[in-house]
Amino acid sequence: MKKFMPLIAIRDTVIFPHNRIPIFVARARSQKALEAALAGNKTVFFATQKRKGTENPSFNDLYGIGCIGIILQSVKDASGGYKILAEGIERAKLTQLDDNSIYWQAEVEPLPLDFPATPKHEAAITELIETFKNYIDVAGKLPKDVIDDMLSIRDPVKVIYLILGYLPAEVFEKQKLLAENDAMKLMMKLIKILTNETEFLRVKKDIHEKVHREIQKNQREYFLSEEMKAIERELKKDGPNKEYNDYIKKIKESGMPPAAEKQAKEELERLTKMMPFSPEATVVRTYLDWMVAMPWKKTTADMLDIKHVQKILEDEHWGLKKAKERVVEYLAVCKLNKKIKGPILCFVGPPGTGKTSFARSIAKALGRKFARISLGGVRDEAEIRGHRKTYIGAMPGKIIQSIRKAGSKNPVFLIDEVDKIGQDFRGDPSSALLEVLDPEQNNTFADHYLNVPFDLSDVMFITTANTTYSIIPALRDRMEVIEFPSYTEEEKIGIAKNFLIPKQMKENGLEKVKIEFGENAVKKIIKSYTQEAGVRNLERQIATVLRKIAKNVVEKNKKGKITVDEKMVSKLLGYEKILKDEGKKNDIGSACGLAWTETGGEVIIVEAVVMKGKGTIILTGQLGDVMKESAQTALSYLRANAAKFAIAENFLKDKDIHIHVPEGAIPKDGPSAGVTMATALLSRITGKPVRKGIAMTGEITLTGRVLPVGGIKEKILAAYRQKIEKVIIPEKNIPETSEIPKKIRENLKIIPVKNIEEVIQQAIEPKKRKKNRIKPQNFSARKALKPSRAIRPPAG
Repeated sequence: MKKFMPLIAIRDTVIFPHNRIPIFVARARSQKALEAALAGNKTVFFATQKRKGTENPSFNDLYGIGCIGIILQSVKDASGGYKILAEGIERAKLTQLDDNSIYWQAEVEPLPLDFPATPKHEAAITELIETFKNYIDVAGKLPKDVIDDMLSIRDPVKVIYLILGYLPAEVFEKQKLLAENDAMKLMMKLIKILTNETEFLRVKKDIHEKVHREIQKNQREYFLSEEMKAIERELKKDGPNKEYNDYIKKIKESGMPPAAEKQAKEELERLTKMMPFSPEATVVRTYLDWMVAMPWKKTTADMLDIKHVQKILEDEHWGLKKAKERVVEYLAVCKLNKKIKGPILCFVGPPGTGKTSFARSIAKALGRKFARISLGGVRDEAEIRGHRKTYIGAMPGKIIQSIRKAGSKNPVFLIDEVDKIGQDFRGDPSSALLEVLDPEQNNTFADHYLNVPFDLSDVMFITTANTTYSIIPALRDRMEVIEFPSYTEEEKIGIAKNFLIPKQMKENGLEKVKIEFGENAVKKIIKSYTQEAGVRNLERQIATVLRKIAKNVVEKNKKGKITVDEKMVSKLLGYEKILKDEGKKNDIGSACGLAWTETGGEVIIVEAVVMKGKGTIILTGQLGDVMKESAQTALSYLRANAAKFAIAENFLKDKDIHIHVPEGAIPKDGPSAGVTMATALLSRITGKPVRKGIAMTGEITLTGRVLPVGGIKEKILAAYRQKIEKVIIPEKNIPETSEIPKKIRENLKIIPVKNIEEVIQQAIEPKKRKKNRIKPQNFSARKALKPSRAIRPPAG
């Protein structure tokens, strides 16, 4: 006879008839089904899901055989779910499922288990009970009186299902047993499962007892060993063993300070009281090995011959005048003052400008050891300060590891990519560096693993970064920043001819081949195949040319002199990778700006259009908040000074302004495009074109003042590369132009300005063009950058 009742889908268990089981009902539809059952006769159908991850199971997602049960207890949890105690009543088959209502409604057909009263079945049930008793004796999961009460039940079907409830099996196996209709087959399967599980538990118990006996044996040996030591002391034959003597000798030879020596000896005393091969003894030995291996007093003598140091630095690096001067200053102070704290330098510049290699050259020039770590992407504070030695696999941090590897306490220590440190729940590595890079504190740097102070004051720390804005202020304040600016074309040619070409000829096996690399060929590579502030890509392209030459030499057995000219470069490297952007020209509503990025300066275009509308301003090109505010400031200034620029006061009444920065996939931000936006807007509104061959940078205020910005040198170099004739910059940035090469200053006119009126006077032609007049349009600022690089104009 079929029945209709609410259905509760359960995920990871199976309910058998005559078994009581606690269940937590969390799913909304199951809760509604429970509430419907509680409102009626408390009867519900329990069906197990085939996959417990299914959140809203359908008919096909449930096993066809389940159990009709009754709710004995129900308590609502603080989380909104129900804790219930249910008892299975009878097995049933799910014939139909209605899942259109707020809860599942099931049509089920009861399936009672038929147990014939035959001698065969009686014998089987007796064997099953005995097997289950044996299993319980080994497993020990239930008290004996509970088992006796359970097995004293006269109904064999009830006994079978009670045993099924305690069966150690997976859900899908239990479901198969629930679906079994033949009582004899079901009992035989149960006997087999229980017998196998009993044997498994017995073997497991034997293994446990053997392990326990082994541990007792080790303890016995330890006590006997202690007794032997006591006997030896009584016979006056006691003395330190070889390991103890070796460590004592190494501790004395290492030159540890008193605090470290005391700590090491305490750990050594602990080691002598441990079993030689115990895990803790291994941890202590590793700790002692680190302590005696540290260069507590080992130093290298500095090369104080200033001329010799200057020669090495000049031979290995082109330019970098400021950085070389700082190293020479340090040496001069060392000659006058024998004890000086190591400087903390920070080399900041675009990629490929020689920061890392210059640090290595400093070590070579000073005659010091060189240590290097890279912190790019490091997020765990323990990478700097180490782990406490109580943890399994604990090690000192990168600082102590590198000092030990260098074998000297006064190396040149390079910390690369300090601007790319991350942070997460494991701590902030930047904060851990505060002690390392502070000359007033690093003489007592305490690594968590060593747990004793180590003097880092003699270390010459050098950090490198592409930019300083991502370095936390407290850390930036501890470092002396030395700028590594972008290279000019002339500098790149000099670096290529003096360093890169000889290096790549050696690496490509062309030292014995006569190759003449023409200057025009190098210029061709620089202009047409690279676009960078440094020389990393230039070196790659030179290497590519030389590899192809090496291939021709081997294949065609070429002999004699090989001249590399522009034509050969084009043939070997293929089509030009860097093409001049013809769109970067001043026009009506279009002005050239200058931007700074982590990879150097760039020329950008700001475009503006005016169209019919409702007086709104549209900003596109993935502009940041600061850049958007610059556009709003420029527009407000022009509206407030409309009469001064011969603009109608209500020019925006029925028009929209659109300002756009091309290459919209690249994020852009910063205030330095303010004057460019104002110029492009005024040009578009008045119809007057922006003068050709001029670019500009500067922050604008509502009163029209032009404020100084950063990255002036890189911006001017970018303008020079783009053949710009004039550059407008804030007057307060003029002192920075002294660092620009004389040749560039002679070929590029730098115009200082105090306010936007001076910018307009220099940038916008006084008369409208007669040809190609374009109606006011939308403003778009775009940086001349590769698609993969983001423009970040300087913040102020």
